[in-house]
Amino acid sequence: MDRMTFERELKAQGYEPVERHMEANQVNSEHMHEFDARVLLLDGEMAITREGKTQVFQPGDVCEIAAGTPHAERCGPNGAHYLAGRRFKQ
Repeated sequence: MDRMTFERELKAQGYEPVERHMEANQVNSEHMHEFDARVLLLDGEMAITREGKTQVFQPGDVCEIAAGTPHAERCGPNGAHYLAGRRFKQ
Protein backbone atom coordinates (compact mmCIF):
# COMPACT_ATOMS: atom_id res chain seq x y z
CA MET A 1 0.00 0.00 0.00
CA ASP A 2 1.22 3.53 -0.63
CA ARG A 3 1.53 6.15 2.10
CA MET A 4 -1.10 8.59 0.77
CA THR A 5 -3.78 5.88 0.59
CA PHE A 6 -2.86 4.61 4.04
CA GLU A 7 -3.04 8.10 5.58
CA ARG A 8 -6.46 8.69 3.97
CA GLU A 9 -7.73 5.39 5.38
CA LEU A 10 -6.37 6.18 8.85
CA LYS A 11 -8.16 9.52 8.98
CA ALA A 12 -11.42 8.06 7.64
CA GLN A 13 -11.34 5.32 10.31
CA GLY A 14 -10.54 7.64 13.23
CA TYR A 15 -6.84 6.82 13.69
CA GLU A 16 -4.18 9.33 14.76
CA PRO A 17 -1.05 8.94 12.57
CA VAL A 18 2.41 8.83 14.19
CA GLU A 19 5.67 8.32 12.26
CA ARG A 20 8.11 6.05 14.11
CA HIS A 21 11.53 4.45 13.77
CA MET A 22 13.02 1.41 15.50
CA GLU A 23 16.75 0.68 15.57
CA ALA A 24 18.44 -2.25 13.84
CA ASN A 25 17.64 -5.57 15.51
CA GLN A 26 15.57 -3.84 18.21
CA VAL A 27 13.22 -6.15 20.10
CA ASN A 28 10.12 -5.16 22.05
CA SER A 29 9.12 -8.11 24.20
CA GLU A 30 5.49 -9.14 24.49
CA HIS A 31 3.22 -6.25 25.41
CA MET A 32 -0.23 -4.83 24.70
CA HIS A 33 -1.56 -1.41 23.70
CA GLU A 34 -4.66 0.35 24.97
CA PHE A 35 -5.42 1.41 21.39
CA ASP A 36 -6.10 -0.27 18.05
CA ALA A 37 -3.04 0.00 15.80
CA ARG A 38 -2.57 -0.01 12.04
CA VAL A 39 1.00 0.12 10.77
CA LEU A 40 2.40 0.74 7.28
CA LEU A 41 6.04 -0.29 7.00
CA LEU A 42 7.88 2.39 5.01
CA ASP A 43 11.42 0.99 5.13
CA GLY A 44 13.28 -1.93 6.71
CA GLU A 45 11.73 -5.07 8.13
CA MET A 46 9.61 -5.88 11.17
CA ALA A 47 8.42 -9.20 12.54
CA ILE A 48 5.30 -9.28 14.72
CA THR A 49 4.61 -12.33 16.88
CA ARG A 50 1.13 -12.93 18.28
CA GLU A 51 -0.56 -16.11 19.42
CA GLY A 52 2.71 -17.98 18.81
CA LYS A 53 2.84 -17.06 15.11
CA THR A 54 5.35 -14.68 13.55
CA GLN A 55 4.61 -12.61 10.47
CA VAL A 56 7.34 -10.61 8.71
CA PHE A 57 6.44 -7.24 7.20
CA GLN A 58 8.30 -5.53 4.35
CA PRO A 59 7.91 -1.99 2.94
CA GLY A 60 4.35 -1.46 1.73
CA ASP A 61 2.88 -4.11 4.06
CA VAL A 62 0.16 -3.19 6.56
CA CYS A 63 -0.31 -4.77 9.99
CA GLU A 64 -3.37 -4.39 12.21
CA ILE A 65 -3.38 -5.12 15.94
CA ALA A 66 -6.52 -4.73 18.05
CA ALA A 67 -6.29 -3.07 21.46
CA GLY A 68 -5.40 -5.55 24.19
CA THR A 69 -3.73 -8.07 21.84
CA PRO A 70 -0.47 -9.46 23.29
CA HIS A 71 2.31 -9.21 20.72
CA ALA A 72 6.09 -8.82 20.36
CA GLU A 73 8.05 -6.83 17.77
CA ARG A 74 11.48 -7.48 16.24
CA CYS A 75 13.22 -5.33 13.63
CA GLY A 76 15.55 -6.52 10.92
CA PRO A 77 19.24 -5.58 10.53
CA ASN A 78 18.34 -2.21 8.97
CA GLY A 79 15.75 -1.27 11.58
CA ALA A 80 12.24 -0.19 10.67
CA HIS A 81 10.66 3.10 9.64
CA TYR A 82 6.88 3.06 9.76
CA LEU A 83 3.70 5.08 9.96
CA ALA A 84 1.48 3.95 12.81
CA GLY A 85 -2.17 4.81 13.30
CA ARG A 86 -3.56 4.74 16.83
CA ARG A 87 -7.27 4.67 17.61
CA PHE A 88 -8.20 4.89 21.28
CA LYS A 89 -11.46 3.39 22.51
CA GLN A 90 -14.13 5.96 23.32
